[in-house]
Parts: sequence; structure tokens; C-alpha cells
Amino acid sequence: MTTSLTDVASSDAALRAFLHGLPGVDRVGADQRAAMLGTRSIKTTAKAQAIDLAISMVDLTTLEGADTAGKVRAMCAKAVRPGGGAPSVAAVCVYPDLVAVAAEALAGTPVKIASVATAFPSGRSTLDVKIAETERAVADGAHEIDMVIDRGAFLSGRYKKVYDEITAVKAACGDAHLKVILETGELATYDNVRRASWLAMLAGADFIKTSTGKVSPAATPSVTLIMLEAVRDFRAATGRQIGVKPAGGIRTTKDAIKNLVLVNETAGDDWLTPEWFRLGASSLLNDLLMQREKLATGRYAGPDYFTLD
Repeated sequence: MTTSLTDVASSDAALRAFLHGLPGVDRVGADQRAAMLGTRSIKTTAKAQAIDLAISMVDLTTLEGADTAGKVRAMCAKAVRPGGGAPSVAAVCVYPDLVAVAAEALAGTPVKIASVATAFPSGRSTLDVKIAETERAVADGAHEIDMVIDRGAFLSGRYKKVYDEITAVKAACGDAHLKVILETGELATYDNVRRASWLAMLAGADFIKTSTGKVSPAATPSVTLIMLEAVRDFRAATGRQIGVKPAGGIRTTKDAIKNLVLVNETAGDDWLTPEWFRLGASSLLNDLLMQREKLATGRYAGPDYFTLD
């Protein structure tokens, strides 16, 4: 790295030079390593611990046009007490207009409230609108804001515009944490995933997140691996630890455990906590609960044993 990190964002040219000076990603090597780590087998007691850890890392999510206050209240109740003695999830994630509903339902519980903002999922809006939406969500009780970057600006090389928007939204968050969604399915190359990860971290992100869940492919193991390498290297360079949140397409216990292995083997066990790693999902929790029940009783629960989200 030839540019001092304190000077990286001093100009568009300096930011571009830094990001394009990052080591390139070996696509074949990244895919092979992610696939190899995905074959690790975890059994019995270790599997039970992994399932409870994964549950505690879930951002239980509903981001549909048909969302209602009643659906959010039901989801919040499940987030606090998933069932069978399982731990609470890390957070619920909802649209900004439903943050107040979630805040009322979760008052006095350890479950955080996350809200997508900044014209989710497209990111196509003016900065003043993005800031206003962020400030409103925080005022209504959001502890975490999941913002989307302007992929059009990023892909056309206007890195400073993306950087400035992230810093502005971070300032609007106040005490709330900022998760920056890269929408990796639209970034085209692994090199771009690495560059976008560093760009978000340099701009002040508390977490980097793979996807909105609205674009495919979303949270692939290879992309998650690259982002975990980025946060590991960023901490080595700056001393600042950043979280990672894969989201989109994580539906089964096997998927969740593969992600935990990726974390442990790539970034290290410092990230194996809900403070630094989250799983964005809507249907994952039920599968984790079913597998947990199977380990405890030796029998799979029926399909109607757990509520549908």
C-alpha cells in the first residue's frame, strides 16, 4: 500500500489509486478455498453449539411490500423467544416505516432493531433523501442502519461520491451502527468486491454486508470469504475491527455452519460473535430450530411445529 490511509480520501484520484492498488483476487483460488472450507464436518456437541451461535447471529428479516405491523410484531416475538430454549436472535430488520412498531414490540429486550435505508434496495435517490430516511429510522428507535451503496457510481469509477455518501449517512446515524450493503451480485468481479469492502470501511462502516437479498447471486461463500479477508486485513492495517453480514440465500443450517467455518478459518474467532458477524435471513431461523430439535430429541419436528415468518 503506497498511500497513507489518512490521505486515501483526499481526492478522487488518491482514492482510485489506493483501491486499484489493492492486491487482485485469485478467482479460482478463492472459489476453491471457499468450496474446501464448505466440506468441513461438524458433529454432535460442536454442532449444537454452532446452531445456538448461528441463532444468536441472525438478523431476522422481513422486507416485502406486503409487510404489516402485525407481521412485524409476530416476528419480534419470535426473535426474542424462538422456541425450545433457543437464544434470542441478534436483531430484526424491517423497512423504516415499521421501525416504531418493532421498537415498541422489542422494548426491554436484548434484540436490536435494524432498518434498511437510503432508498433500499436500489440506492437510487438523492443524498438529502437518504439522510432524512436514516435520521427518521434512528429517531424511531433503530439501533442499526443497513444502507446500500450507489452501485452505478461505484461501477463507473466515481469512488469519492460513494465514499462521501457513506460518511454522510454514518454521521446521520448518530449512535446507531452502520452496515454498508455492497450488493455483490452487481459488482461483476471479485476485485470489485474487495475494493468496495475497503471503500466502505475507509468511509466509516461498522459492518460490511453482501447483499440486499433482492439480487442474485447474493451471499456466496466466495464473496463472504473475500469480505472476511478484507476486514482481517483492515484491522491489521488500522487496528479497527469491522463486522461482516452475509445476506440473501442463506436458508439452511448447513449454510449457516459453512459461514461460521469461513469466519473462523479466514478472519479468526474474534469475529465469532453477534457483535462482529451476522446472518441476514428470513427462512433460516426455522431450519436452525428444526435441526436443534433433532439433536435434542432424535426426531425432526413436523413442518407446522414452528411459526412461518
